Amino acid sequence: MSILPPIGAGERGEPELEATVVAEPGAVTVIIPTFNESANVRELLRQLTDAVPARLPCEVLFVDDSTDDTPEVIASAAQDCPFPVSVIHRERPEGGLGGAVVEGLKAAGSDWIVVMDADLQHPPALVPDLVAAGERASADLVVASRYADGGSRAGLAGGYRVAVSRAATWLTKGIFPAGLRGISDPMSGFFAIRRSAVTPEALRPLGYKILLELAVRCRPERPAEVPFVFRDRFAGESKSTAKEGLRFLRHLVELRTAAPLPRMIAFGLIGLTGFVPNLLALHGLTAAGVHYLPAEVVANQFGVLWNFLLIEVLLFRDRRAHRHWADRIGRFALLANADLLLRIPLIALFVGRLGMGVLTATACALLATFVLRFVGTEALVYLPKRKRKRQRQRPGGRAGRAQAHVTSDAPAARTEGSVRR
Repeated sequence: MSILPPIGAGERGEPELEATVVAEPGAVTVIIPTFNESANVRELLRQLTDAVPARLPCEVLFVDDSTDDTPEVIASAAQDCPFPVSVIHRERPEGGLGGAVVEGLKAAGSDWIVVMDADLQHPPALVPDLVAAGERASADLVVASRYADGGSRAGLAGGYRVAVSRAATWLTKGIFPAGLRGISDPMSGFFAIRRSAVTPEALRPLGYKILLELAVRCRPERPAEVPFVFRDRFAGESKSTAKEGLRFLRHLVELRTAAPLPRMIAFGLIGLTGFVPNLLALHGLTAAGVHYLPAEVVANQFGVLWNFLLIEVLLFRDRRAHRHWADRIGRFALLANADLLLRIPLIALFVGRLGMGVLTATACALLATFVLRFVGTEALVYLPKRKRKRQRQRPGGRAGRAQAHVTSDAPAARTEGSVRR
């Protein structure tokens, strides 16, 4: 990852009377995640320069995952900006757009942070309005909403994208009624949030719906909204794909199952789906002439593998780094098969010692082994990653990253910075 120096911290003129009035403004960092947006950057910075009043201290931070010349175009266009412009270029785009925003949140030090896209579908002229609305309402979060009175989703191309956007909005608000109270457009990628309301370490983004991640995990108080018209892209193509849609659904499951009880319920539902591959494999093996007892044992492993894959993807994505996948699947299979061995003695105990009926005893044994299996899976397979001792940092940079000082070619009024690789 490399961080280019701030470019373009020149003198501002006197504020004009018609500029947007911001009550007691704090400094604002505008975070813009980019992926191959070189055709949009120059116009975006020009409109930001026109939009942000001189009395609102501002810096722009691009977090770039591009494979084209976007960082070079940013450096060139920033020479004409009256505010500092920096670039964090990530070699590995972990977490997608959401991960890029979190990287920017960690680097931002302003009172307010505005997140927006680079394609100009989010109007830069609204940046000071978002901060002003937050100051007036003493809000921690201000969302630019397409669904508030006066807003529009006109820039969504085609009825299909409109339908998908609306369905995603209904789904998220239905799943998180408390966390999204007061937010009409949780799918918006354009918002302002107070730096004090953000805990970057608590965020585990997956895909491009970073507002949803922030609202659910950080719970900013007193959200407010500003209507906006979602515009057409200035240049380039949309990055929205079916793959991103699947990542969004995974993200919803992860957010909903962050607490132990919902996670245990999801664990049980995933376990129920394992009966399908189990029964299909059993049918195929017995049809091929395999005796039903060994066929049952082998077929059970198909269900175990199915459950393991779903649990890996949906429930424990953030707990996989400390064990090799073969170790995880071995432990999971051992617990799943031990479940069968434990269930029969439990049924015998409940019937013989406690006098239960067979069906009641079976139900109680299933419940007991399910809870034990869930607890065992969390503790023995997906033990939370231990905190490692912090490595000693090199002077002026993060651990393990060299630092070199460079000077901008900009006029003397512009600042000096550093490149970290």
